[in-house]
Amino acid sequence: MKLVVISSAPILKIGKNIHIYAPYEKEMQIWAKHVASIQFCCPIWKEDRKLLFAPISFKIDDIIELHEFEITTFLNKIKAVPFVFLALIKIFKVMQQADHIHLRCPGNMGLIGTIVQIFFPKKTKTAKYAGNWDPKSNQPWSYRLQKWILSNTVLTKNMKVLVYGEWENQTINIKPFFTATYSESEIQHSKIRIKQKKEHESIKFLFVGTLSKGKQPLYAIQLVEKLYKKGKNVTLDLYGEGAMRDEIDCYIIQNNLHAIVTLKGNQSHKEVLGAYQNSHFLLLPSKSEGWPKVVAEAMFWGCVPIAIPVSCVSYMMGNGSRGIILNEKLNDDLNRILTVINNEKVYLKMALEGQLWSQQYTTNKFETEISKLLKDK
Repeated sequence: MKLVVISSAPILKIGKNIHIYAPYEKEMQIWAKHVASIQFCCPIWKEDRKLLFAPISFKIDDIIELHEFEITTFLNKIKAVPFVFLALIKIFKVMQQADHIHLRCPGNMGLIGTIVQIFFPKKTKTAKYAGNWDPKSNQPWSYRLQKWILSNTVLTKNMKVLVYGEWENQTINIKPFFTATYSESEIQHSKIRIKQKKEHESIKFLFVGTLSKGKQPLYAIQLVEKLYKKGKNVTLDLYGEGAMRDEIDCYIIQNNLHAIVTLKGNQSHKEVLGAYQNSHFLLLPSKSEGWPKVVAEAMFWGCVPIAIPVSCVSYMMGNGSRGIILNEKLNDDLNRILTVINNEKVYLKMALEGQLWSQQYTTNKFETEISKLLKDK
């Protein structure tokens, strides 16, 4: 079987070395195990732009390059016309040669892919919608269009659309799905990881993600800063890079937070794993998510998530039974966190419930489900 992947996610190509975004690479390893060949149709970058890339560990066919474009303004839309036209031709040709078509949505390339796949009703297809599928959420028109086409069983045939969370009134081709990081063999290692706080031990907070406005790392810092000013022994480590790095550095200096806030930058999977294992809380005040892997990863190791209820986050956190739900009002959120910090039984209950829930979603189960999708006719 030849699998063709159409995506806005770039491939990093420096000389003969080929890399893709690290979490994406780990997932595509699993898809690649169940097909004879895999081909990517996507943008190609010449530099990493501070994203965490990893070398591709599986054999791929030639990459079909798609040129990136923007459609956020009228002028950008005009400039995008030739790139869209070329992408339509390239994606049509690559779909003709595919045995199974796999779309990665949302995104500009995913949008073009959702349109072109209409002309291949007999080919088996999957689409992974990695964004927020919540029908009530306010999203860009291009995202809404992708969701409409994918949900329309007259236009979209022979396709399973993998979405995060369970939503009412969905068409028959919409399949609630998940993403996994850890295997069943790692569950046993996590049993001893629920961290009962010892006297005089600092309460360790963790942020994992891009340092961008959408992820709101400054809000995470402000919450920990407030706790510190309340006399709590707290620390916050932030893992990731992004456009807000300099702004965050300035905030730390101006507010004299060196003792409690540390910017760790991009780190290896092993380093982040250790951070999950040794932290009490994960802070993720992100405004836009699909299936936030960091929430599931933290819970796997007994680290209690604190997050905004976007997309399927409330579902993941049991509507507050296995995590703290933020409402973006600083003092209200501070009090919610203090309630858990000041009651160890509540904290331990949340940590255990989160761990039990997260450990349902292992890479073993993920691979089984991917195998079923590729065999489904």
